[in-house]
Amino acid sequence: AARARGVLERRVVFSHALKNALIPVITILGLMLAALLGGALLTEVTFSWPGLANRLYQAISARDYPTVQGIIVFFSAIVVVASILIDIASAYIDPRVRY
Repeated sequence: AARARGVLERRVVFSHALKNALIPVITILGLMLAALLGGALLTEVTFSWPGLANRLYQAISARDYPTVQGIIVFFSAIVVVASILIDIASAYIDPRVRY
């Protein structure tokens, strides 16, 4: 419809198509954050890099339950905050999204 009204092609792509295309991209990027945190465990343990995921592995091996709980709560909080930010970004990009 915008093309029929004579709107520039660049404006049609950036204003109409890009907004609709960004919503699934943002959602997938948010889901990839959780996978990134899970992949950090494998990377840090394999290459003996110091980090929170390596500490989690050591705590699990030593049955240090308070440390395991704390690190898992921290990782969970990161995922929850990222999810909230993604929902806010989706609502900003597409005003039709309501929560």
